[in-house]
Amino acid sequence: MLFFITTTIYIAMDILNLSTDWAKAEVFSAKMVALISLHFFLVALGFWLFGKTAMAKAFVWPLLVSGVLLISIAAGLYFTNKPRIVSFETAYKNNSDEFIKSELARTEKSQNDLATIVFIILPIIIIVAALVSMVVSTPVWRAIGITTIALMACLMFIDSNTASRNSDYHQELLNLNK
Repeated sequence: MLFFITTTIYIAMDILNLSTDWAKAEVFSAKMVALISLHFFLVALGFWLFGKTAMAKAFVWPLLVSGVLLISIAAGLYFTNKPRIVSFETAYKNNSDEFIKSELARTEKSQNDLATIVFIILPIIIIVAALVSMVVSTPVWRAIGITTIALMACLMFIDSNTASRNSDYHQELLNLNK
Protein backbone atom coordinates (compact mmCIF):
# COMPACT_ATOMS: atom_id res chain seq x y z
CA MET A 1 0.00 0.00 0.00
CA LEU A 2 2.81 2.41 0.88
CA PHE A 3 4.48 1.68 -2.48
CA PHE A 4 1.27 2.59 -4.33
CA ILE A 5 0.90 5.89 -2.44
CA THR A 6 4.57 6.76 -2.95
CA THR A 7 4.36 5.88 -6.66
CA THR A 8 1.21 7.98 -7.05
CA ILE A 9 2.90 10.97 -5.42
CA TYR A 10 5.93 10.62 -7.73
CA ILE A 11 3.70 10.39 -10.81
CA ALA A 12 1.78 13.47 -9.65
CA MET A 13 5.02 15.37 -9.16
CA ASP A 14 6.27 14.17 -12.56
CA ILE A 15 3.12 15.41 -14.30
CA LEU A 16 3.26 18.75 -12.50
CA ASN A 17 6.97 19.19 -13.22
CA LEU A 18 6.46 18.15 -16.83
CA SER A 19 3.61 20.60 -17.29
CA THR A 20 5.32 23.53 -15.61
CA ASP A 21 8.55 22.82 -17.50
CA TRP A 22 6.59 22.87 -20.74
CA ALA A 23 4.98 26.23 -19.82
CA LYS A 24 8.38 27.65 -18.84
CA ALA A 25 9.79 26.56 -22.20
CA GLU A 26 6.91 28.34 -23.95
CA VAL A 27 7.68 31.50 -21.96
CA PHE A 28 11.32 31.15 -23.04
CA SER A 29 10.15 30.87 -26.67
CA ALA A 30 8.19 34.07 -26.19
CA LYS A 31 11.37 35.79 -25.06
CA MET A 32 13.23 34.45 -28.11
CA VAL A 33 10.50 35.76 -30.43
CA ALA A 34 10.76 39.15 -28.70
CA LEU A 35 14.53 39.09 -29.25
CA ILE A 36 14.03 38.30 -32.94
CA SER A 37 11.54 41.18 -33.19
CA LEU A 38 14.18 43.46 -31.68
CA HIS A 39 16.52 42.45 -34.50
CA PHE A 40 13.86 43.32 -37.08
CA PHE A 41 13.42 46.73 -35.43
CA LEU A 42 17.18 47.33 -35.33
CA VAL A 43 17.61 46.41 -38.99
CA ALA A 44 14.71 48.73 -39.90
CA LEU A 45 16.38 51.49 -37.90
CA GLY A 46 19.67 50.83 -39.67
CA PHE A 47 18.06 51.02 -43.11
CA TRP A 48 16.19 54.18 -42.09
CA LEU A 49 19.29 55.92 -40.74
CA PHE A 50 21.93 54.71 -43.18
CA GLY A 51 20.06 53.43 -46.24
CA LYS A 52 20.89 55.44 -49.33
CA THR A 53 19.32 53.35 -52.08
CA ALA A 54 15.63 53.00 -52.89
CA MET A 55 15.87 49.32 -52.00
CA ALA A 56 17.31 50.06 -48.55
CA LYS A 57 14.62 52.65 -47.86
CA ALA A 58 11.93 50.21 -49.07
CA PHE A 59 12.83 47.77 -46.29
CA VAL A 60 12.00 50.15 -43.42
CA TRP A 61 8.20 49.69 -43.28
CA PRO A 62 8.08 45.94 -44.01
CA LEU A 63 10.68 45.34 -41.30
CA LEU A 64 8.78 47.51 -38.81
CA VAL A 65 5.51 45.71 -39.56
CA SER A 66 7.25 42.35 -39.17
CA GLY A 67 8.75 43.49 -35.87
CA VAL A 68 5.30 44.50 -34.61
CA LEU A 69 3.84 41.14 -35.70
CA LEU A 70 6.64 39.29 -33.91
CA ILE A 71 6.28 41.32 -30.73
CA SER A 72 2.53 40.61 -30.82
CA ILE A 73 3.23 36.90 -31.15
CA ALA A 74 5.73 37.08 -28.29
CA ALA A 75 3.24 38.88 -26.08
CA GLY A 76 0.56 36.32 -26.89
CA LEU A 77 2.88 33.44 -26.04
CA TYR A 78 4.10 35.08 -22.87
CA PHE A 79 0.76 36.21 -21.47
CA THR A 80 -0.88 32.88 -22.33
CA ASN A 81 1.78 30.64 -20.82
CA LYS A 82 3.16 32.61 -17.86
CA PRO A 83 -0.09 32.20 -15.85
CA ARG A 84 -0.16 28.49 -16.70
CA ILE A 85 2.97 27.93 -14.63
CA VAL A 86 0.97 28.75 -11.49
CA SER A 87 -2.44 27.51 -12.62
CA PHE A 88 -1.24 24.02 -13.53
CA GLU A 89 -0.66 23.10 -9.90
CA THR A 90 -4.08 24.37 -8.84
CA ALA A 91 -5.85 22.64 -11.71
CA TYR A 92 -4.01 19.39 -11.04
CA LYS A 93 -4.80 19.46 -7.32
CA ASN A 94 -8.47 20.22 -7.97
CA ASN A 95 -8.96 17.32 -10.39
CA SER A 96 -5.92 15.49 -11.68
CA ASP A 97 -7.81 13.30 -14.15
CA GLU A 98 -9.56 16.29 -15.70
CA PHE A 99 -6.28 18.21 -15.84
CA ILE A 100 -4.55 15.40 -17.72
CA LYS A 101 -7.51 14.96 -20.09
CA SER A 102 -7.63 18.67 -20.86
CA GLU A 103 -3.86 18.86 -21.42
CA LEU A 104 -3.94 15.81 -23.68
CA ALA A 105 -6.80 17.32 -25.70
CA ARG A 106 -5.07 20.70 -25.90
CA THR A 107 -1.72 19.27 -26.94
CA GLU A 108 -3.35 17.01 -29.54
CA LYS A 109 -5.18 19.99 -31.07
CA SER A 110 -1.94 21.99 -30.98
CA GLN A 111 -0.08 19.19 -32.76
CA ASN A 112 -2.59 19.26 -35.61
CA ASP A 113 -2.61 23.07 -35.79
CA LEU A 114 1.17 23.35 -35.73
CA ALA A 115 1.60 20.64 -38.37
CA THR A 116 -0.66 22.59 -40.71
CA ILE A 117 0.74 26.03 -39.97
CA VAL A 118 4.46 25.27 -39.71
CA PHE A 119 4.90 22.71 -42.42
CA ILE A 120 2.21 23.69 -44.95
CA ILE A 121 1.02 27.29 -44.63
CA LEU A 122 4.34 29.00 -43.81
CA PRO A 123 6.23 27.31 -46.69
CA ILE A 124 3.44 28.28 -49.11
CA ILE A 125 3.71 31.90 -47.94
CA ILE A 126 7.49 31.73 -48.47
CA ILE A 127 6.99 30.43 -52.03
CA VAL A 128 4.48 33.18 -52.84
CA ALA A 129 6.78 35.84 -51.35
CA ALA A 130 9.70 34.49 -53.38
CA LEU A 131 7.62 34.64 -56.54
CA VAL A 132 6.59 38.22 -55.77
CA SER A 133 10.25 39.15 -55.24
CA MET A 134 11.19 37.56 -58.56
CA VAL A 135 8.32 38.88 -60.68
CA VAL A 136 7.74 42.40 -59.36
CA SER A 137 10.66 44.73 -59.85
CA THR A 138 9.70 47.67 -57.64
CA PRO A 139 11.82 48.07 -54.50
CA VAL A 140 8.82 48.17 -52.14
CA TRP A 141 7.37 44.88 -53.37
CA ARG A 142 10.76 43.20 -53.39
CA ALA A 143 11.37 44.41 -49.83
CA ILE A 144 7.95 43.12 -48.79
CA GLY A 145 8.68 39.74 -50.39
CA ILE A 146 12.13 39.41 -48.87
CA THR A 147 10.98 40.55 -45.44
CA THR A 148 8.05 38.12 -45.59
CA ILE A 149 10.46 35.29 -46.35
CA ALA A 150 12.63 36.29 -43.38
CA LEU A 151 9.60 36.58 -41.10
CA MET A 152 8.16 33.22 -42.14
CA ALA A 153 11.57 31.56 -41.78
CA CYS A 154 11.82 32.93 -38.21
CA LEU A 155 8.32 31.68 -37.44
CA MET A 156 9.19 28.26 -38.85
CA PHE A 157 12.33 28.19 -36.71
CA ILE A 158 10.41 28.98 -33.52
CA ASP A 159 7.26 27.00 -34.32
CA SER A 160 9.10 23.86 -35.41
CA ASN A 161 10.68 23.80 -31.95
CA THR A 162 7.28 24.49 -30.40
CA ALA A 163 5.79 21.61 -32.40
CA SER A 164 8.54 19.27 -31.26
CA ARG A 165 8.23 20.36 -27.64
CA ASN A 166 4.43 20.00 -27.81
CA SER A 167 4.72 16.52 -29.29
CA ASP A 168 7.19 15.44 -26.60
CA TYR A 169 4.97 16.90 -23.86
CA HIS A 170 1.93 15.11 -25.27
CA GLN A 171 3.79 11.79 -25.40
CA GLU A 172 5.12 12.18 -21.86
CA LEU A 173 1.59 12.92 -20.60
CA LEU A 174 0.41 9.73 -22.31
CA ASN A 175 3.25 7.73 -20.77
CA LEU A 176 2.70 9.07 -17.26
CA ASN A 177 -1.06 8.67 -17.50
CA LYS A 178 -0.87 4.88 -18.03
